[in-house]
Amino acid sequence: MTLLRSAIVFSLLYSLKILSRIFYRHDWAFVGEALPGNPWKGLRLVVFLNHTSLFEPLFIGVPPASFLWRLAAHGVVPAADKTTDRPLVGMIFRFIAHQVVPITRQRDDTWAQVLSTIEPDSMVVIAPEGRMKRATGLDLQGNPMTVRGGVADILRSLKHGRMLIAYSGGLHHVQVPGHIPNVFETVRLRGEVLEIADYNAERLAEGGEEQFKRNVIKDMERRRGLYCPEDPPAQAAPAPPPPSAG
Repeated sequence: MTLLRSAIVFSLLYSLKILSRIFYRHDWAFVGEALPGNPWKGLRLVVFLNHTSLFEPLFIGVPPASFLWRLAAHGVVPAADKTTDRPLVGMIFRFIAHQVVPITRQRDDTWAQVLSTIEPDSMVVIAPEGRMKRATGLDLQGNPMTVRGGVADILRSLKHGRMLIAYSGGLHHVQVPGHIPNVFETVRLRGEVLEIADYNAERLAEGGEEQFKRNVIKDMERRRGLYCPEDPPAQAAPAPPPPSAG
């Protein structure tokens, strides 16, 4: 049954990859210091920053098929219960990884379930801001977008392997929540690969265990501001025609 689910999830992800490559252009590059070897190999954690739209599976058009198979066979994705409970969208989101764990926005037993689901060969994919940025640049409640501390819990539980931080350029030019999506747009993404052990050591050196979570949040927000590609510039209005002579 596990292998069957993995095959179904991989088929869905690969189909999304093909559709994404057909209908969208992808502006993609790695940033930061390059690590030796295949950057897609050995990933234990994928952190997705600048969450703006439920259409973010369009970024599946970027990674290779080997990454999609790892996600299908070993992926763990915490997803908001309000998303997974939706009739159609929720059904799709439940099949974007091997294990999709519905969570609330509270620090309750649903988060404990995510941590208990992580196994030695798991690859966790998380959007640590925990909510979507609206076109205003704020969340639905009008608050600035901040990184929440759950990602620090995952980093401490993993301890080793590699982390990919994916910096989204935003998808408001593709789909503003509540509006029909646009096609044939360019979607922008940057990626940075870090060794988890080194990253954890650096955050611990900034203040020890007591400050670890705060330092992770501060660092993720700093990197988001540094590496997220800018949203596409608005189309300039056409210049008015020159006045007619005479």
